[in-house]
Amino acid sequence: MGRFDLDREDMIALLKDRGISDARLLRAMASVERHLFVPEPFTQRSYEDSALPIGKGQTISQPYTVAFMTQALGVRERDRILEIGTGSGYQAAILCEMGARVFSIERNLELLATARKTLDRLGYRIATKGGDGTIGWNEYSPFDGIIVTAGAPDVPESLLKQIVDGGKLVIPVGDLEMQNLIVCTRRGEAFDRTEVHGFKFVPLVGKMGWK
Repeated sequence: MGRFDLDREDMIALLKDRGISDARLLRAMASVERHLFVPEPFTQRSYEDSALPIGKGQTISQPYTVAFMTQALGVRERDRILEIGTGSGYQAAILCEMGARVFSIERNLELLATARKTLDRLGYRIATKGGDGTIGWNEYSPFDGIIVTAGAPDVPESLLKQIVDGGKLVIPVGDLEMQNLIVCTRRGEAFDRTEVHGFKFVPLVGKMGWK
């Protein structure tokens, strides 16, 4: 048994207790070794249900937040998913493990380079680029789902335009202190919108985010 196997089992049990029920998602989170995405000196805390620093003022989201957002996205095999905010690469690895085709944008090029090395080493084939994620990735749109891993002041219209009919955008929206998780589902030219309160993310910086 590996060094972190019991910790990972405990994390999965906690996620189930907190209402995460998507079997494919739970299998993915049991498979992806979160400690490989967490830098020292925080590696020992990798499977705590808490956000941890990854450098450059950014964090790896707590496991429950990753699970909740991914479950809300409703990822299916072969879905084309755009992630805004590559960060450590952990969320992208979860999506890839679930069989999605993942496209990910990160504005901090040093973080992107580190994440790219980790993802490549682990064999995850993910399209990445450095740049402003708030405007999306029009070249590869439309997407079955878009997941935003930083808090925005509002839902960017640019991202809504890049979702297929029936697809979803999952994004935290609020002020710099607290956000609500917004799930927008496209229905033709309209969007169904649900909201879940009480999340905390780093700011989404860019043309359609915080300046």
